Amino acid sequence: MGHLILLFSLFLAPAFADGGSQKSNQNLCSTDVRHKRQKRDWIWNQMHIKEEIDTPLPHHVGKITSSVRNNNAKYIIEGEYANTIFKVEETSGDVYAFERLDREKKAEYELTALIIDRTNNRSLERPSKFIIKVYDINDNAPVFVQKVFNGSVPEMSPVGTSVTKVTAVDADDPTVSGHATVTYEVTTGGEYFTIDDSG
Repeated sequence: MGHLILLFSLFLAPAFADGGSQKSNQNLCSTDVRHKRQKRDWIWNQMHIKEEIDTPLPHHVGKITSSVRNNNAKYIIEGEYANTIFKVEETSGDVYAFERLDREKKAEYELTALIIDRTNNRSLERPSKFIIKVYDINDNAPVFVQKVFNGSVPEMSPVGTSVTKVTAVDADDPTVSGHATVTYEVTTGGEYFTIDDSG
């Protein structure tokens, strides 16, 4: 009889173990579902605009988009020149510039994108900062850093003796190939003097 009771206990043990495992798995699943949050993200293309565009205003800069789905959603922007130079179309998220921009005056603008419920002005997503960069065009001529450069050289000096150094600067973007490159040329007196690219 003692053997039978022991055998019966052994058969029941796995069944109880399985039941506990299933129960804990069910608890885990229900916990996962309860704590799972819907991920929301701001999505937009890189914001950039070329300076001195000569087409009619406004100029399209880019688009801010949130993954929030709400029929009452409204886009707004805040920050540098928001709602003056830059405005957003509140339903589509399209951003426009209402002035021609000059990169030499200001190369980039920092703004904040928001999406709110138009019925109660409640924020539907955390605000997100973004930058509008102004792309350079080669629209500036080099200028000398001073009006007159004085130089002197002893008489009978050998050919190649340094006389003076001149310097000119270009306000265009030096990171764009060729836009701020300065070269020098002697326009009068070339029979006596030459100048190299360093000035």
